[in-house]
Amino acid sequence: MTKQIHLAAHFPGVNNTTVWSDPQAGSHIEFDSFVHLARTAERAKFDFFFLAEGLRLREQGGKIYDLDVVGRPDTFTVLAALAAVTERLGLAGTINSTFNEPYEVARQFASLDHLSDGRAAWNVVTSWDAFTGENFRRGGFLANEDRYTRAESFLRTAWKLFDTGVGQFEHKDQHFDISGTFGVPRSPQGRPVILQAGDSDEGREFAAATADAIFSRHGTLEAGQKFYSDVKGRLAKYGRTHDQLVVLPAATFVLGDTDADAQEKAAVVRRQQVSGATAIRFLEQIWNRDLSAYDPDGPLPEVEPVIGENTIAKGRASVRMFKDPAATVKQWREKASAKNLSIRDLVIDVSARQNFIGSADSVATQINDLVQQDAADGFILVPHVTPGGLDEFADTVVPLLQERGVFRSEYSGPTLRDHLGIR
Repeated sequence: MTKQIHLAAHFPGVNNTTVWSDPQAGSHIEFDSFVHLARTAERAKFDFFFLAEGLRLREQGGKIYDLDVVGRPDTFTVLAALAAVTERLGLAGTINSTFNEPYEVARQFASLDHLSDGRAAWNVVTSWDAFTGENFRRGGFLANEDRYTRAESFLRTAWKLFDTGVGQFEHKDQHFDISGTFGVPRSPQGRPVILQAGDSDEGREFAAATADAIFSRHGTLEAGQKFYSDVKGRLAKYGRTHDQLVVLPAATFVLGDTDADAQEKAAVVRRQQVSGATAIRFLEQIWNRDLSAYDPDGPLPEVEPVIGENTIAKGRASVRMFKDPAATVKQWREKASAKNLSIRDLVIDVSARQNFIGSADSVATQINDLVQQDAADGFILVPHVTPGGLDEFADTVVPLLQERGVFRSEYSGPTLRDHLGIR
């Protein structure tokens, strides 16, 4: 049976993919930028618009990391405003379960679901570090191994509130002891769509038990099929079927008139994404020391990384990704020596890259092949230019998918659950 593809649009916040230097790059805080990307996604009949959230600006060397966007508007405020300028597009927001409270979050999502006529989605995340927690009253209070225990308790408490509508509630467990009256009537979807993005074993189990869709980083065939099989295989123990969890890897793309043209553009984009300054800052996160004296177009540093608690980078994902700095540095030195790579070349080689590169026809084929081969159910697209980076994809790739009968030409229902085919 031919599967239907799901597509969503990610408004990139703090990230390593956005090309700030592109003449078409716009603001990440002006409402017009959010409107442009959301309306493009709705015009292309995407399932939803996805908004990430950071609860603290990242730092390096004791200062705000100035190669990131500075400015993170409140998620609910942006999504509520977008509900007024869109009609069918789902509106997904990332809200943290470590530093918020169930009553407040449930009230906000129930309100958003009413305002949008049933288009709200909640990406439930946990916080992994005390650095982020310093912005909150309970900063650093939660042990790492307890994050998902609290998250599941948080979500099930919120579900009780959603299901209550206007009425009395009570919930008591090791994390929450609350009772009172919930003030928002049951919303059009009953509960917002639940997204989850954890890749650990605990995160995958949490998704299998509770999520409607999972946001992953496994966008290639082999890795995607392995992840897809793993998370779908966990569903049965919770009395769920394969079609009750939608797997959506994040994906970037570069389009060209021909495949060769796209490859040339992709190389340019990668060098825009990894400036000399970005390359040095990236290496500092692994070396855990100041490397500002090094030339990004020169060889890798000869000094060894500082092993132990990371003191130079705060809130950076790469600090978690490279858990053995000494082994990582050894591997990178061998690669740089074998390929004669500079610091900047090496960082381009080892860091994130584009998932889909090619003509519109090639990219449409790549996406469809991965979905039909159960490497994914669809993709959350992350354009490298904001806010107009999705326009070309909407105008060229989407019509080809529609012609092949694997992507909708019109929305079949009013709610996000309708778009995703879940109940």
